[in-house]
Amino acid sequence: METTKNVLPENVKFFFNNLSDVLDTKLLFFGSVQRDDYFPGKSDIDVAIFTDNVKSTISKLQHYLHLNKEDFKRFIWRLNDYKRTLINGYKVMYKSADGSFASEFSIYNEKYNYLVLEDHIKKTDLPFYATWMLILVKILFYKLNVISEKTFGYLKKKIMSFVIGLPDDEFLVIDSKHFPKRKHNHNSYDVF
Repeated sequence: METTKNVLPENVKFFFNNLSDVLDTKLLFFGSVQRDDYFPGKSDIDVAIFTDNVKSTISKLQHYLHLNKEDFKRFIWRLNDYKRTLINGYKVMYKSADGSFASEFSIYNEKYNYLVLEDHIKKTDLPFYATWMLILVKILFYKLNVISEKTFGYLKKKIMSFVIGLPDDEFLVIDSKHFPKRKHNHNSYDVF
């Protein structure tokens, strides 16, 4: 998943290659950019970043993307595996200055690598009918503008869960400014 199924424009490839060098880590692409329902210039390019130092990686991303610290949203994700595993990380949306592409970055601790990638792979090789349904929904939203963004998101979620036989993903975004800072001690484990 270090490369994309869909060919990206040279300026976009340069951006991601340069970012990979700055972060000194691999960028792993997932989502529609790895499938036939990718719409160039419309679909977000989803990127997973795994690191041993989440805070340092976020700081580097913040400077490289010219974003504020508040743009990075902490989240908890309940995986749809048989154990109902909880994973935490950070997400940030980025739109290029020229508007030619948008990307959603997910930053995780390295310890979640296998679990996250396993989940993303399940959503890469879709049955043909799910792919066609996604393409139809994207035409209705991107090209014809006849459905709202909320409806678009809902339909995508249902296709990526119900139609392919997986339960809905469950994400909880945690707005850290509403929580007091945690005190750390040697006997407690802070998952974030």
